[in-house]
Amino acid sequence: MQIYSERLLPGFWTFFAALLIVPGTTLVLFPINQIVAVVAGVSLYVLCAVLLLASSPVITVEDGFLRAGRAQISVAHLGKIEKFDGQEATQQRGPLLDARAHLLIRGWVNTILRINLTDPNDPTPYWIISTRKPEQLANAITRAQEEIQEKN
Repeated sequence: MQIYSERLLPGFWTFFAALLIVPGTTLVLFPINQIVAVVAGVSLYVLCAVLLLASSPVITVEDGFLRAGRAQISVAHLGKIEKFDGQEATQQRGPLLDARAHLLIRGWVNTILRINLTDPNDPTPYWIISTRKPEQLANAITRAQEEIQEKN
């Protein structure tokens, strides 16, 4: 049963900035053929937008697993969950980052969750996940952990 799902879509400004592909491509191809230049510019923008949407990772909590992009882990191996935003998030993603940590971060999402792992056999100390809904994700993990404990 799915408890939580979130797709980390790029923000409006990412798509707006990608619009610079249109005049750039048009300027390069304009001397060759004006119609081809405009069509190529618009086509490249559409392709870029589709790729941004298609490559947006999904975070889910379902069936006792946290899935972040292509990675997954049983919620039974998750410990303390901490929320960071602003400068604290920058510190966690930068100077305070353990090189062994698993990361699913996106520049257009400022808030992160740091989820400590409790599995002694896993060399990864924690996961850092960008999320727009940190409280909901943390609550979903907690609920999934409680469901596993009830089953056992």
